[in-house]
Amino acid sequence: MGGKMVPFAGYEMPLQYKTGIMKEHLFCRESAALFDVSHMGQIILRAKSQKKSEIAESLESLIPVDLVNLSENRQRYGFLLNDDGGIVDDLMISNRGENFTIVVNASRKDVDLKLLQSKLGDKLEIQMLTDKSLIAIQGPKSEEILSNVFEGIADLHFLDVKTFRYQGDNVEVSRSGYTGEDGFEISISNKLVEKFSQTLLADPSVTLAGLGARDSLRLEGSLCLYGQDISEDISPIEAGLTWAIQKSRREGGEREGNFPGANNILYQIKNGVKKARIGLIPEGKAPIRAGTKLFSDKNGSDYIGEVTSGGYSPSLSKPISMAYILGNENKSKTFFAEVRGTFLPVRKVKMPFMNNNFKR
Repeated sequence: MGGKMVPFAGYEMPLQYKTGIMKEHLFCRESAALFDVSHMGQIILRAKSQKKSEIAESLESLIPVDLVNLSENRQRYGFLLNDDGGIVDDLMISNRGENFTIVVNASRKDVDLKLLQSKLGDKLEIQMLTDKSLIAIQGPKSEEILSNVFEGIADLHFLDVKTFRYQGDNVEVSRSGYTGEDGFEISISNKLVEKFSQTLLADPSVTLAGLGARDSLRLEGSLCLYGQDISEDISPIEAGLTWAIQKSRREGGEREGNFPGANNILYQIKNGVKKARIGLIPEGKAPIRAGTKLFSDKNGSDYIGEVTSGGYSPSLSKPISMAYILGNENKSKTFFAEVRGTFLPVRKVKMPFMNNNFKR
């Protein structure tokens, strides 16, 4: 399909297609874009005892979110943590009744699988699916387009999951994605994914999009990229992801703590953090990219933090960045980014840069 291929997390992935990153990005915001995200890992978990509740109870010993009360055919964002409360990986977890499924980042597939097997393998059957592809259709017209293939798509709301039939096979569809737009992620057999994708692409309202547009879209939505904005050295609280830890797992909750790094996580929720993720907009036109150091003064004598993601926003027509700055409640609104020996002013702004358009 004319994709410009680049290495990514051990795979060859399309950075962009013939129309280019800018047009792919804007097409997703205005209509719909199709992404191949089959590099990500799909893990299925079943209880060896056949007791369904044991899956959620076991997972809660590793993941600090409320899974016991996650309804069947619903999905939730969460993360695996290390003993210090750092993020081993961020992931999507679905309750499918007889089993749970987890979608993990490509670069962390082996790490996650080994961790799950070593900690939960005595109670759960844990399997990485190799016969399934994963694609995502994202954008305001995605519901209309997918409705031409599956009846009942419009009944799904954000983070609903449902099984549909296609060419005699089960297809798992969740109303989710990582662009900030309404959309769907589709787990489908390897043997059918190409035909299914061609069916979607036959609609002129759909275009193929690559990693470049995926990155600029998630940045506009202030969504974290593992390995840049979050890592084993960063906690969910520092990353601004406290919202993903439900009250039942916090101090005073009915299932308080009991997950790796709980002491640090609960302490940070209560007392604050020493560094925090923020949004920045440069005053000039040049993007302030990952790795750029930030200072509180224009002379560069007082180091305050570092940019983790940055680029040009096609939707806002200006550069945007995310960074971590030191200080629990840093009141400063302006910082200075060191770019080739020059200190450029950047302004702290609220995130997300663009409101998300999920169908709640």
